[in-house]
Amino acid sequence: MLKKLFFTAGGLVLLVGVLAGIKVLQFQTMFAAGAAMVPPPEPVTTAAVSEETWAPTIDAVGSLAAVQGVTVAAELDGKVVKIAFEPGSTAQAGELLVQQDTSTEEAQLRAAEASVDLARISLTRAHELLAQKTISQSELDTADAQYKQATAQADNIRAAIAKKTIRAPFTGRLGLRLVNLGQMLRAGDAIASLQTLDPIYVNFSLPQQQLARIDAGATVRVTTDAAPGQVFEGRVTAINPDIDTSTRNVRVEATLANQAEKLRPGMFASVSVVLPAAASTLAIPSTSVLYAPYGDSVFVVEDQPNARTHRMEKVLRQQFVRLGAARGDFVSVVSGLKAGDTVVSSGVFKLRPGMPVVVDNRLAPDAQLAPKPDNT
Repeated sequence: MLKKLFFTAGGLVLLVGVLAGIKVLQFQTMFAAGAAMVPPPEPVTTAAVSEETWAPTIDAVGSLAAVQGVTVAAELDGKVVKIAFEPGSTAQAGELLVQQDTSTEEAQLRAAEASVDLARISLTRAHELLAQKTISQSELDTADAQYKQATAQADNIRAAIAKKTIRAPFTGRLGLRLVNLGQMLRAGDAIASLQTLDPIYVNFSLPQQQLARIDAGATVRVTTDAAPGQVFEGRVTAINPDIDTSTRNVRVEATLANQAEKLRPGMFASVSVVLPAAASTLAIPSTSVLYAPYGDSVFVVEDQPNARTHRMEKVLRQQFVRLGAARGDFVSVVSGLKAGDTVVSSGVFKLRPGMPVVVDNRLAPDAQLAPKPDNT
């Protein structure tokens, strides 16, 4: 009985040993295959680091303002008897906009003009009588004063009629009509907005340390989301003589042509002041940069021999860079790269240093200095 148990236990131990040996061989084979396995190269798109000449710019946020803009309002009380403009139309300087009731003033003017005629006749007669020494000089002075008073009274009534005949003070685009026919206007009541749209101002602020870099006449480029894909160019026309003590910024005004009237007062705009001194810079697509809190980097594609096959292959090297200004789809590199280097231009978030790659630029992004996307 004991011999039978001994042989059974020995057989079990032998079976377990054989199974363990087989499993160890399987693991060894698997580990050897994994170590020998080489992942296929990762397809990437690339771009060459190019040396370009960029005109340096100072960027700011601005607001558009009319060269001339007012809300036309009534100067005197009166009833509206005529509206002579269409909302949204262009009004010429001096064009009639609104006529208030002037019937009372016109009647007063006729009486005043009759008084002027009588005073003129009296003054002429007084001159003749003084020449004949029939009247005294004081009587002539009285007649002259009466004539001047009558003339002033008539002029005062004409001025009231002119103030109730409301005209465009300058040429511009009219806004919405704010009055109705027959409405009783009080002095100061608004009638319509009138804005000169061509040319138009853009006002913006710059830090005081930038003041020495700009002068009147400097070129500015303006973009706004109200006119996507368009760049409006103008000139700096005025620089404020004082600095804002709370922000230490200086106010700058530039004038833009606006024939199509796409720019309107009050719009937000992005402003770039173009400085006269052009600078050479290294440019790469902005999609090449792997942004990170500890530093920005790019992946440089280099030719290196394979450690096993000794054949040349393309391998990635992560290079930290210091970036400068951005323009369009490009960003300038201050340090870390040199002209002619080849960098990965897309999908950098999935790469790692030392990874073998194969270049396939069929789907490379089309980077442009002045992109104009079809869909905005």
